[in-house]
Amino acid sequence: MDKQQEYVLRSVEERDIRFIRLWFTDVLGILKSVAIAPAELENAFNEGIGFDGSAVEGLTRVYEADMIAKPDPATFQILPWRGERQGAARMFCDIFTPDGEPALSDPRQVLKRTLDKASQQGFSFYTHPEIEFYLFKQFEPGQQPVPVDRAGYFDNVPRGTAHNFRREAITMLENMGISVEFSHHEAGPGQNEIDLRYADALTTADNIMTFRTVIKEVALEQGVFASFMPKPLFEAPGSGMHTHMSLFEGDRNAFHEAGAELGLSLVARQFMAGLLRHAPEITAITNQYVNSYKRLWGGAEAPSYVCWGVNNRSALVRVPAHKPDKSQSARVEYRAMDSAANPYLAFSVLLAAGLKGIEEGLELPDGAEDDVWELSSAERRALGYEPLPTSLNEAIQVMERSELVAETLGERVFDFVLRNKRAEWESYRAQVTPFELETYLSVL
Repeated sequence: MDKQQEYVLRSVEERDIRFIRLWFTDVLGILKSVAIAPAELENAFNEGIGFDGSAVEGLTRVYEADMIAKPDPATFQILPWRGERQGAARMFCDIFTPDGEPALSDPRQVLKRTLDKASQQGFSFYTHPEIEFYLFKQFEPGQQPVPVDRAGYFDNVPRGTAHNFRREAITMLENMGISVEFSHHEAGPGQNEIDLRYADALTTADNIMTFRTVIKEVALEQGVFASFMPKPLFEAPGSGMHTHMSLFEGDRNAFHEAGAELGLSLVARQFMAGLLRHAPEITAITNQYVNSYKRLWGGAEAPSYVCWGVNNRSALVRVPAHKPDKSQSARVEYRAMDSAANPYLAFSVLLAAGLKGIEEGLELPDGAEDDVWELSSAERRALGYEPLPTSLNEAIQVMERSELVAETLGERVFDFVLRNKRAEWESYRAQVTPFELETYLSVL
């Protein structure tokens, strides 16, 4: 037994932990959980916990249903909302087949495979997400959601619901070892943003899954409702998850080159070129729901066209210029991803696209200086600014032709995502919406 496993067993005993929740995600990024008693923990480390994988979205086929969940002791954290006495803790799991092979359909394993590929090229991948979400008054299905306030960007609302909410949520996140960099009210009514500190991509993905759970738990405690839906309100901004990224070679930021334009190395520029080249085909992963495209094409600083810029918030890829002389701060920001993405799969395809740019030595086109939304269609075409997919259906069609996404996700996950998203689109397309009833019923 390794030292991390011994630490977990000792902590469970010393802290009187009565339940250990083993967490993993399905292919859509929905959190799954199974609770075990402390007496089962050592066996879980050694042999894993068996479960029916065919009951979990996309994990396996019915005729090969048996799967094994093995907890990762490095992810052990006590759940602060369960109280001090007789508490609960959690660990993320990797999923294996009964013969001990990593499950091809486990999103966490997909990311690990992609990180291994980067490691073989000498790189480690770091990410920093800016996570937006909405707070609503208690919500009932079928009703219009009512935001908890009418505040706007960076507004300070003394004694406001969101102000107290963010303080409580951040305290809980910090108690779980998740460092928060910034928090503030966002532009929409009841919309908030909390930014997590830079970490390696696997840790960040685990942290995002924990973050969503913490936000939901704090909302329940405070009598409000939290949602990561990409575009819940018609006339308000959507909720994105702008993600800052950089590659490191050991302790050195591979994106930085002293004296270079913007302080960006050739590796950084090739990585950005890869992101731009493959952006349309990875959009079904970074923006995986029908509703995601209401945000992407709804304005309000959501990127709609494939281009990059320096501090240009209409661009898909942005180069932040806050600390251009600080080598460790050199990074690029991908602005399309929304808060409902599966972070394991999204980070996988973003990293794969960037690495492909490096492998092929792609050249970065000129950056966008204008507000891309204000340009005419002819001007955008002349500048080579390709649109992102305008709907989930279009995103699926682009993705199904992508060798990059198929190779990165693996055949099992790739096929499931396509089948699941086609079914979602068909279901959506069959709906008669309130817009149609209001517009046509009385006049036709």
